[in-house]
Amino acid sequence: MDRKPLRIAFAAYRGNMQCGGQGIYLWFLARELAALGHRIDVYCGPPYPDPMPFAEELHELPNEQLWGKWFARDWSAFFPREDPFRVLSPLHFYELGASYLGFLPEPFAFSARAFRALTRRVRAGRRYDLVHDVQCLGWGMLGVRALGVPVVTTIHHPLTVDRRASFVRDRDVREAVGTMAFHPVGMQAFVARRLDRVLTSSESSAATIARDFGVPRARIRNVWNGLDTDLFRPDPGIERSDTELLCIGRATDPTKGVGILLEALARLPERVRLTLVDDASPGNPARGWARKLGCADRVVLTGRIPNDELVRLYNRAAVVVVPSRFEGFGLPAVEAMACGAPVVASAAGALREVVRAGGGGVLVPAADPEALVRALNALLDAPEERRSLGARGRERVVERFSWPRIARATVDAYGEVLDARGRPARSTTSAWRGSRRAHAPSA
Repeated sequence: MDRKPLRIAFAAYRGNMQCGGQGIYLWFLARELAALGHRIDVYCGPPYPDPMPFAEELHELPNEQLWGKWFARDWSAFFPREDPFRVLSPLHFYELGASYLGFLPEPFAFSARAFRALTRRVRAGRRYDLVHDVQCLGWGMLGVRALGVPVVTTIHHPLTVDRRASFVRDRDVREAVGTMAFHPVGMQAFVARRLDRVLTSSESSAATIARDFGVPRARIRNVWNGLDTDLFRPDPGIERSDTELLCIGRATDPTKGVGILLEALARLPERVRLTLVDDASPGNPARGWARKLGCADRVVLTGRIPNDELVRLYNRAAVVVVPSRFEGFGLPAVEAMACGAPVVASAAGALREVVRAGGGGVLVPAADPEALVRALNALLDAPEERRSLGARGRERVVERFSWPRIARATVDAYGEVLDARGRPARSTTSAWRGSRRAHAPSA
């Protein structure tokens, strides 16, 4: 049934796809909603997104990225040459002070800028049916809601998960105190409890959000996460290896389980090799672990690679391994299945759900190198089973995780919010065309 389109404003404090999952989520979901006929405006911070011709307006909200400069100790870049006193304006000064004290200032500062920009646009005559916050959860989102506009947010996993992983890495009390200060868990939890709906990407994440942030489970919706199944797809021109394992994960993040995988690799036959998509610098801890385990000559670290090279690696791998201790969604597992690669993954977090839903993999207990060895040996010795898993995974990922399906599920969640406010959700199948870029004034 055709319905009138919604006008939706997205707010994302980092808009570029190279910055992580939130940029990818923003770009693809906005594109698919526009294809369904909804009218999209985007308010985002730097690094800014790739061109978004499907959006009516793109508001780039500038900041000096002072936290990143502080972290890199790039003192010369703190004061802009053209206007060195700009860092003394209220929000910039807050970011400078918060960085000095060890806080992450971006979510709050962006939310304040977004609130100001949205308020100006609404006063100028723009009317939004709904605002969709992408994992910012800053105080400014409550201001946006006070304008009378429903606000939903996407949380792939709560910041408490990152904080717990940071505690594992901390070497002393000073670093643990820094971890407590750095993560704005209190603000994000407070804001999440007061928004109209929380969208997430798995039942596991929904349970974690309810537990750690105190959001009532009835206000959380699992709409899954999407994947560009046109990009991530089998390539018959690439010969699949019988001996190469592939893992995408940071060795510096304890939740990714890279150390467990290296323990398993050391117990696998000599012919088995591992390609690890991670920082290739000499200081990567994976190098030291592999040396101690005697398998350093069987490990290749790629460094940062473009998507087309990642797709090539998925198509070449005999098995893709996802040994994480926790995942809010498990994108590498879904990308691998979309490319027809069989997966061996930990039965941890959302991986249980996505591997079972995708049907293209095997689950093993988390943090158990012996179980990982058994599963990998079984698959490496069974080429027909690998091909069968790969074919089934591709079919089900297209069916369940393609972006058009995720967009429709998201619109259904919007509809619940608008119906609860007495305003019927409206959508259409006719595409809305046209785009205009708008630059907000400096804060």
